[in-house]
Amino acid sequence: MLALLDFANDWIKKGGLAVLGLIVFAESGLLIGFFLPGDSLLFFAGFLSSEAGGHVLPPLPVVAAVCAICAIAGDQVGYLIGRRFGPALFDRPKGRFFNPANVVKAHAFFERHGAKTIVLARFVPIVRTFVPTIAGVSRMHYRTFVTYNVIGGVLWAVGITSLGYFLGEIDVVKNNIEIAALVIVAVSIAPIAIEFIRHRRTLARSGVDAGPQGDADQP
Repeated sequence: MLALLDFANDWIKKGGLAVLGLIVFAESGLLIGFFLPGDSLLFFAGFLSSEAGGHVLPPLPVVAAVCAICAIAGDQVGYLIGRRFGPALFDRPKGRFFNPANVVKAHAFFERHGAKTIVLARFVPIVRTFVPTIAGVSRMHYRTFVTYNVIGGVLWAVGITSLGYFLGEIDVVKNNIEIAALVIVAVSIAPIAIEFIRHRRTLARSGVDAGPQGDADQP
């Protein structure tokens, strides 16, 4: 992870806002961008726009605006990919990125949680890359998707870059900026870990409960 962060950091320093925007766009909407370090990248970008970061990037409002625009645009592309090509991608025994059964599950997820899914997913690595495509496949109302996409994109871009900008002014953070970025990633991944643990516990309970019932049915 540190090697990937260093690589992205170097490219941002060399390519500036153009490279930053391209990476944010790819991580937000292109299925191949799920491995990119979005949260830590925005954190670094905010830091590099500050005095502590040497003003490598333009002022924070400009950086946040570029990240928000690229994030929103990326999600729009992801939605259109799902809307246009989703059935062709998933109407097979196994898709390259998804199990076809996930289309049905995604639709149920949107029915259960509503449009807030688009905002919440923005703050969860990997999930934010695939949710727009699933939304398109699930035929989520386009106007609703756009509205919550804009809200999520702005909150994510402004929030994470601002953290990097202001926390980077603190000496202990400035001197350990890589560790701080990893903490941001860990906090972002926490919801996935919690959900995974809950799912495993649910399966375990189901197995325990099913055991006696299964024995009772034996002749």
